[in-house]
Amino acid sequence: MNDLPPAVRLLTQEPAQADDRVVLDYDARLMRRKRLTTVQGESFLVDLPNVTNLDAYWGFELEDGRSIQIVPAEESVLVITGPLARLCWHIGNRHTPCEIHDDHLLIREDHVLEKMLTGLGAQITRASRPFAPESGAYGTGRTMGHDHGPAEHHTHGDHTHGHHHHGHDDHGHHHGEEATR
Repeated sequence: MNDLPPAVRLLTQEPAQADDRVVLDYDARLMRRKRLTTVQGESFLVDLPNVTNLDAYWGFELEDGRSIQIVPAEESVLVITGPLARLCWHIGNRHTPCEIHDDHLLIREDHVLEKMLTGLGAQITRASRPFAPESGAYGTGRTMGHDHGPAEHHTHGDHTHGHHHHGHDDHGHHHGEEATR
């Protein structure tokens, strides 16, 4: 494996030429420091000042001026059609990353969510395609999904939720104004 010079800059637009590509799934496109390997088998170091969602970037410029394109990898997803506004609400209520289109939604394959969404009137098909869900509410982060294990402990911003589970239609806890209703 050959080493390339390190990345020195994230590119927001396509340069005149792409010298190589890295194919990264959704999880891998959130990084701070990592050695990446291109499709041609060469590796280079990415060392960003902060954890960064690479979905907003075309690729990397290396120290020697070469450009490496970021390509989203195909992943196992569920293609969801049906009453989209209602389905979006339930997916969002479970803090699940979701790619939103005019006529369908995409989420990562998840048997628990699939069963719930089917019960809410969704038509679901499985597919393998790149997954690029909506970013965080303020455009700077990512929605973090929940584990569907028996119990969990997690945080949201500046407050913490105790152990709880995800019931059929009840998320198990409340956010903001919901708690006072």
